[in-house]
Amino acid sequence: MDENSEIDTLNAICKEAKAEGKLTGKNLTKLYEIFGQRFTKAFEALKENRVKKYVFKPSGRIVWIVVGKERDYLLMPEAEFCPCDDFYFRVMDREVHLCYHLIAQKIANILEWYETLEERDELYDSLMTEWKNPMP
Repeated sequence: MDENSEIDTLNAICKEAKAEGKLTGKNLTKLYEIFGQRFTKAFEALKENRVKKYVFKPSGRIVWIVVGKERDYLLMPEAEFCPCDDFYFRVMDREVHLCYHLIAQKIANILEWYETLEERDELYDSLMTEWKNPMP
């Protein structure tokens, strides 16, 4: 499946799920057929409430984080970028278009399945530094 149809299908399923208020068994099956283990991991992240939307006040800046197994991943959903190994090794090589962190964020954003955390703007720089340079 090419990258556009992968994303288009994900967006279509999420819109349908938003209208219905849930992901149906049919949609879960279709997502698994498209993404395989990436969807399984994304769905685990959603169920475990590991998708976080940070809203900084008063600026209103938004930062998306997915808490991974090894570290927190700072996502750039508009650019479809994630700093994880899967992104670097499989997405950059065009084997796949999205890592599981981005799949989880896209589903979470459309279905509002994320935790919103509000922080003061004064903490933005220090949190960004922490997310960009996580401890090994």
